[in-house]
Amino acid sequence: MNTKPTAIDAYITRAAAIHLKLTRLQQLADDHFGHDPEAIHWGHVGDLGRVNQALDDLLAIFDGQSK
Repeated sequence: MNTKPTAIDAYITRAAAIHLKLTRLQQLADDHFGHDPEAIHWGHVGDLGRVNQALDDLLAIFDGQSK
């Protein structure tokens, strides 16, 4: 009996993990990433800039477009 996972099994597992993380990221975004909107400072802006760049990098990997 072959218990070694196939590439498609590993792919499905990793894709599911990514979907969970995307859902959590959306929840955090909907809640201002846990920050009080009245207390936002430039450090928060910088954090979101880095996140935005990382998301652009990921999109470039998968659909060949960088914005």
